[in-house]
Amino acid sequence: MSKSKVLTSFEEAVSVVQDGSTIIVGGFGLCGIPENLIFALREKGVNDLTVVSNNCGVDDFGLGLLLANKQIKKMVSSYVGENKIFEKQFLSGELEVELVPQGTLAERIRAGGAGIPGFYTATGVGTPIADGKELKEFDGKTYLLEKGIVGDVALVKAWKADTQGNLVFRKTARNFNPLAAMAGKITIVEVEEIVEVGELEADEIHTPGIYVQHVLVGQTYEKRIERRKVTQ
Repeated sequence: MSKSKVLTSFEEAVSVVQDGSTIIVGGFGLCGIPENLIFALREKGVNDLTVVSNNCGVDDFGLGLLLANKQIKKMVSSYVGENKIFEKQFLSGELEVELVPQGTLAERIRAGGAGIPGFYTATGVGTPIADGKELKEFDGKTYLLEKGIVGDVALVKAWKADTQGNLVFRKTARNFNPLAAMAGKITIVEVEEIVEVGELEADEIHTPGIYVQHVLVGQTYEKRIERRKVTQ
């Protein structure tokens, strides 16, 4: 019988994260973010982190908590517009930022998880995105080389898991989470429910447990809406 991957302590879960680590974090905006793991990282107080994530939360929630605590040295992301602390730290030179087109970021994470060191894409050719990158022509069109991303640790939010780390994501919370789960040397997943092996239908599993080292249940989820929009 293989060993269960279930943990009960968020403090234990993030103990593998050290100063200077590269962390891939799932989520999109505030949808499907591993909020309890992020909070545990803030409490641990690790510093000089490189964080790879679509964006950086908001000022007082999600990855914004780590920014406010000045734990992030570099952000690799595609969107930064909802966070005043992000703007302030970037403009003051406290925070290094690598802006990546959203589709390119998704593919860089996917490639890292698939063991692909790099790929060529037309996105960004002729813009500052291409500065310092190798260019190559295929069939008369220019492409630039982008490198796959592998994290020391990946932090992921799923809906359900079994004790062997097979994951099911719920609706749009699927976003970057399956990619992040593949691309961490150590992948830690917080979920709303853990079931026994065999209780998840094979066809409904989105990420197989081979990619996951640890799972644990989050006690509370705030599930904020980043910017509420309603019709008149």
